[in-house]
Amino acid sequence: MARMDMADMASMAEARPSAERFFELGMMYSTGDEADADLVAAHKWFNLAAANGVAEASMYRQEIAREMSAEEVAAAQRAAREWLNRH
Repeated sequence: MARMDMADMASMAEARPSAERFFELGMMYSTGDEADADLVAAHKWFNLAAANGVAEASMYRQEIAREMSAEEVAAAQRAAREWLNRH
């Protein structure tokens, strides 16, 4: 698969993805498959997926949170709130 660039990610985020797409974004950022690995971004997307009913997302969110500092978790939570406020 081709890696996604930031313009692709921005346009996708503007489209208000489904809960499943939030989960896919979390997986993508946690594994680094289609984008550079970024645990803060992964946590944000898993948080949004979990809030929208994807039970598996909360498990992954907890798993990556164990690898993050408290500041990183707080940044991810802020990013999720900011995303919700914008959309």
